[in-house]
Amino acid sequence: MKPYLITLLLSLSITFSFSQETTNKINSLETQFDDIYRTSTSYQVYKVISKERYQKLKLNVLDSLNSSKKIISEKEILLKKEENNIEETKNLLAKTKLELDTAKKKENSISLLGIELSKTTYNLLLWSVIVLLLLGLSYFVFKFFRSNVLTKQALNNLIDVEQEFEQHRKKSLEREQKLRRQLQDEINKQRNS
Repeated sequence: MKPYLITLLLSLSITFSFSQETTNKINSLETQFDDIYRTSTSYQVYKVISKERYQKLKLNVLDSLNSSKKIISEKEILLKKEENNIEETKNLLAKTKLELDTAKKKENSISLLGIELSKTTYNLLLWSVIVLLLLGLSYFVFKFFRSNVLTKQALNNLIDVEQEFEQHRKKSLEREQKLRRQLQDEINKQRNS
């Protein structure tokens, strides 16, 4: 914990010292110009400045300009880095949005026979098929029971017809036997007579 605290305090002190140094240079330049103006001698309408003081002021101004240029170039580099980061973030966001849209579309759709259908359409189609199958099943069950009833009636009718036919056959056989006896009796009468 202590190294982090020491590092934080050191970095804050350096930051404040640089910001004060820049401000001091600006203030000192302004002060130096005022000082040179005050201490310079006048010659007619002109001010005469000593060469030493002029050179010192020039060096201070050039030094201030160089440090300002350096700070500006550092800020421009930092700005370009941030612009690149923003651009990369925008690209990543666009890619993520595209992947999200694809995932949502995939989540909300179902592939049926190679055709992408929404879940609502799929459910509607599925329930339509189920209802049609149930209707078809009920129709065939109805037809089966109707055919079963008709078959039972036909079997009952067949049994009745067979019974009637059997009775008719027996009666016919009895008649035929009766007629043969009568015929035989007549033949026998005719022979005997």
